This record gives sequence, C-alpha cells and structure tokens, in this order.
Amino acid sequence: MKNITLKIASVAVCLLTVLAAQAQFNMKRGLKALQQGVQAVTLTDSQMAEYVRESVDWMDRNNPVCEPDDPYTIRLDKLTQGITEADGIPLNFKVYRVIDVNAFACPDGSVRVFSSLMDMMDDDELMGVIGHEIGHVLKHHSKNAFRNQLLTGALKDAVAASGSKAAALTDSQLGTLSESLINARYSQKQENEADDCGYDFLVMNGRNPLGMARAFEKMLNMEQQAGVKQSAIARMFSSHPDTQARIRHITERAAKEGIQ
Repeated sequence: MKNITLKIASVAVCLLTVLAAQAQFNMKRGLKALQQGVQAVTLTDSQMAEYVRESVDWMDRNNPVCEPDDPYTIRLDKLTQGITEADGIPLNFKVYRVIDVNAFACPDGSVRVFSSLMDMMDDDELMGVIGHEIGHVLKHHSKNAFRNQLLTGALKDAVAASGSKAAALTDSQLGTLSESLINARYSQKQENEADDCGYDFLVMNGRNPLGMARAFEKMLNMEQQAGVKQSAIARMFSSHPDTQARIRHITERAAKEGIQ
C-alpha cells in the first residue's frame, strides 16, 4: 500500500512538473507575441518610408519600365507637366509596358501607369485615373493598406524582430509588399473619399475632373471584354455596385461648379 502511495505521489509530481513547464512555455510565447505586437504598433514613419522605397525599387527592377524617349513616357510626362507634389509629397511618374490594365500610386508619391491603360484612355480620362489614385495617397489609404500588409504573417515577424530599423526583406517578401501596392483593395467609403480628393487635386492642377467620371464609365463598359475583366481596376469596379452613383456624384459636382 505504501509503494502504491509513493507511485501515485511520484506521478503527481511529474504531472505538475509537465504542467508547470507547459505554462512557462505558453507564458514565454505570449510575451514574445506581445513584444512583437508592441513593436508592430509602433512602426515608425521612417521605417514605413524605407519599406515603401524598397518595394517601389523592387517593382521598377522587375517590370519593363519605358525609357525616357518612349512615346508612352513622353505622353505621360506631357500630361503631368507641372504636377510635382501632392500636399508636400513629391511625385514621380513612370510607365510599365505590360498588358494588364492598371495604375497605382504609392505612399511615397511614386505613380506607376500601365501602358495598356494608356492605350484605352484619352488624356483627360487617364488624368482622371491618376487623380483618383493620388487621392488614395492624400487620404492615407495606400499608407494604411501597406502598413496592414507589413503587419501580417511572416512580414510581421520580420518587422517585429528588426527593432528600430527596417528589416532586411527577401525578394519574396518584397514581391508580396509590391503586390499589395499594385492591387490594394479599398472600402466603398475610401473609394468615395479618393474620388472627391482626386477631383480637388485635378482642379487645383488645372485638369478637368470630368475625365475621372468618363474613365469610370469606360471601364464599366469594357469590364466584360476579354482581358479587361480580371484587371485590378475592373475588379475594383465590379466589387463596388455604387460605381454609377460615384459617376453621377462627380458629374453633378462638376455641373454645379460650371466645369464642362
């Protein structure tokens, strides 16, 4: 009987030891996660700027950028002449010679326009798309979307482990971040805000904001055509059933302000 009691006591001690070790492990893991979360939340603007710069550089290296003497570049330079900044953010423009139909603006002011989009838009329409994308930058939508991408998955671990300086990211991680810049998805409210902000930006720079409404109409009409439906811009329209309301809002606002 005494031996049985000793065995039970021994098993109990072992069990308590295992439970204590497990609890200590869970506590350490929880503290690590908490530390990473604190570091992620306190991601500095300088770190953000470094990650954006690296991502834009990666995109420019991994996409066919049109040369300065290319007709696409010449046209874009002419259209954006005199537009050098947006609320203090310096702007720079480049054309990617690719078949997808898209344009995007990054938090650092880098604006990238795809040649296939330029093929289907007239000058006012193209500037309307660019103005809308810059609207996302001015309202900090692109910055917040980029921050969210930084703070997810493996990227979150890399950022949290880097402390006060930007982490050295792999090509794969830079590719993931770049994809988030190109195909950022925004809420209906954010799209409406970008419309109005982009409208103001175009007017302030002497461009016709009605080009934005015409561009939206054109993209809606071409959405079902082969090769266009899967583009980032077409996906954005198809996911927002209020696009017709946005077009009416821009058109009515322009009419009230006497813009032809």
